[in-house]
Amino acid sequence: MAKRENARASTPIDLTPLKLSKHKTVAAGIPAANNSLIHGITRMGVGKTLKTLATVNQKKGFDCPGCAWPDPAHASMFEFCENGAKAVADEATNQRVTPQFLAANTVQALADNSDYWINARGRITEPMVLKPGKNNYEPLSWDDAFQLIDQVIKEADDPDRSVFYTSGRTSNEAAFLYQLFARTLGTNNMPDCSNMCHESSGRGLGEAIGIGKGTVTLEDFDAADLILVIGQNPGTNHPRMLTALRDAKRNGAKIIHINPLPETGLIGFKHPQDYMKLSFGSDTLSDLFLQVKVGSDAALMHGLMKIVIENGALDMDFIQQQTTDFEKVKANIAQTPWAQIEEDTGLSRAQIDAAGQMCVASKGTIACWAMGLTQHRNGVAVIQEVTNLLLMGGHIGKKGAGLCPVRGHSNVQGDRTVGIWERPTEKFLKKLDEATGITSPREHGVDVVEAIKKMQRGEVDLFFCMGGNFISATPDTEATAEGLRKVKLTVQVSTKLNRSHLVTGQTALILPCLGRTETDLQESGPQFVTVENSMGVVHTSQGSLKPASEHLKSEPWIVSQLAHVVLNDGRDWPHLASNYDHIRELMSRALHGFDNYNERVRAPNGFCLPNPPRDSRSFATADGKAHFITHPLPDLKIPEDRYVMITIRSHDQYNTTIYDLHDRYRGLHGNRRIVLMNPDDIKARGWQAQEYVDIVSYYKNEERRAEKWQLVAYTIPRGNIATYFPEANVLVPLNSTAEKSNTPTSKWIVCSLEPHAI
Repeated sequence: MAKRENARASTPIDLTPLKLSKHKTVAAGIPAANNSLIHGITRMGVGKTLKTLATVNQKKGFDCPGCAWPDPAHASMFEFCENGAKAVADEATNQRVTPQFLAANTVQALADNSDYWINARGRITEPMVLKPGKNNYEPLSWDDAFQLIDQVIKEADDPDRSVFYTSGRTSNEAAFLYQLFARTLGTNNMPDCSNMCHESSGRGLGEAIGIGKGTVTLEDFDAADLILVIGQNPGTNHPRMLTALRDAKRNGAKIIHINPLPETGLIGFKHPQDYMKLSFGSDTLSDLFLQVKVGSDAALMHGLMKIVIENGALDMDFIQQQTTDFEKVKANIAQTPWAQIEEDTGLSRAQIDAAGQMCVASKGTIACWAMGLTQHRNGVAVIQEVTNLLLMGGHIGKKGAGLCPVRGHSNVQGDRTVGIWERPTEKFLKKLDEATGITSPREHGVDVVEAIKKMQRGEVDLFFCMGGNFISATPDTEATAEGLRKVKLTVQVSTKLNRSHLVTGQTALILPCLGRTETDLQESGPQFVTVENSMGVVHTSQGSLKPASEHLKSEPWIVSQLAHVVLNDGRDWPHLASNYDHIRELMSRALHGFDNYNERVRAPNGFCLPNPPRDSRSFATADGKAHFITHPLPDLKIPEDRYVMITIRSHDQYNTTIYDLHDRYRGLHGNRRIVLMNPDDIKARGWQAQEYVDIVSYYKNEERRAEKWQLVAYTIPRGNIATYFPEANVLVPLNSTAEKSNTPTSKWIVCSLEPHAI
């Protein structure tokens, strides 16, 4: 058998000239509306654009496949943002990846293109197989695909040699069936995209308040006095959040933006619909911008807590009656010197005091965060420091206050709720087993990083991906590729072509599925699915477009047929997927908080899952109290000739999907292989802006190198640099992860820069 030549895993060097424009100071507005329409019309045509944008995030429409920001109870006719519109257009594109296209292009040739180019090829139309030693995909039937998977599972004769990955785009119904299949098979090997993003939030909040979710509703933003936006860029990653921030500001709230980079969305915001009301001004959102050095958020929290304690802005009744270990945290904060706080953060005492006085004055504080906190070595610890700050003032379980981890994927929180987790609790498994009649395995499975290492050791025969772009989403691109190539069979359930279809196991399958925008017609008729947003609201989603191909299948159908072929356990799996009400009936019995699921989810705005800290100020911890948790500050010292790199997204991007080559708000166009660097750092090295450099990352005794990146002078703290994800993932060490959560430290990569040798 011929050996297949390896396809490129990391993105190729792009020689397109970089173009610079002025940084934007106002997000959204007419440019966002224009870009939404242009993007939609060029990819979908006029008719499909109008139809999809009129139904996205509407009560009888489909949930945006982009972020998980909640829909307001009284949604407008246009309840989408620029990036949401791009996500819809990207899925509903008229471009097609046919068997003829894949027959004419080897995986190696396709992989030599950028992720942007690969994504732009369009929707996959038929199931495809890449056979051992072959370089081109070939079509095969659905039945043959399931038989191939069954053969690999049975030959392994060990369920733990299978790994089942999940993207946060997967619906509750598909995710529930998927985890039920895996646990019936006998494994908890269910890594998911949470492992790489908000796993630190889940672990940190779970220990502190007894639930790994936020404690606010959308209505709380209207009543807040103070909103902290920490390590987050809502203007690009969660644009609909800007409306909530604007409304909060108009209601009198103060907003503090804490981030190493200034982000346009927190500087100024103009809702496109305001023009219809003849309102032409924009809203300034943040009252204070604290430009912290990378990794110093915990030090800042210590400073803010010092000020809160010194000013007596403590809810002592709440602290004494419903929390533990406040005195330990108080003593720890007292021992943190101001000199260290100022040095670590790069902020002055006056700047921190200004923010602290806002905290003191606030009767209701909301803290929001995203990857800027979670993807650090101390990701769990820093989230617990944020929690400590809010617990001090009793800002949990009351109107206008609470913790708000802002999720990225549209149903990543829902997937975890319904069982996609490698570390399930006994409480969850006991109820699942009672409802379904199975005996779930109790031994923990592997998360994303552990799965990659397991593949590297040759211990995985089947790697099954329910959505996502694993090779581009994960750290240490070449190490991940090495692991994937050792797997007997990799399977991708996908809508569009991506790099994970090109860097594969010995055999690879592509199973094309329906998108959120499309009609899902099963034996009993049209179906809807359900999703959970960032604030624990579960609601329906139902597409209406004609499917991109007659060969596409829904994710619930794919899982049910797979289980039917592989398990032969007496359960009528096809019956479950013939009408999704059958799945939801089983979920009602198997999941806490899902009673009368079919009835409740059909309410106009869905229903809210139980959240004890928010609903009743009760905490599902061992002692029934919220926990103040003490941590030392991280050591932020690095060698003098090195920098700390963070990876970021551009404005024309959602997760690994690149919509276009523009980062409009930052004024960067045409090329993504760039390094944002402080102008004084560039000058100190004797370099010039737009000069080419190589990046070398360091972790213990390991080095990784990526060549030819273009320097861009930017407002970023000295000693810090920023690069785009996923291009820079090749530099993220596999073994550099957050304590407890094992999340890759994509926001703390120690690097050196070297002149690129021409």
